[in-house]
Amino acid sequence: MANHKSSIKRIRQAEKRRLHNRYYAKTMRNALKRLRNMTDKNEALEAYPALQKMLDKLAKRHIIHKNKAGNLKSSLCAYINKL
Repeated sequence: MANHKSSIKRIRQAEKRRLHNRYYAKTMRNALKRLRNMTDKNEALEAYPALQKMLDKLAKRHIIHKNKAGNLKSSLCAYINKL
């Protein structure tokens, strides 16, 4: 176990951040699954801007990498256009 006060605090902070990031990453994955399971193009077009906003925010806050956000957005756009 950690001996220094600062390392004990670091452990607390790291756990809190891990849970926070995990929650938002899981929320993103669920939203992606929901959009990929849609078969109606109009419904998917309505849901896409909210998901795009979520991906941009997660990339801005370094929960996911900015290139990953870009790749997901482009693949979802291609999926919607294919519908």
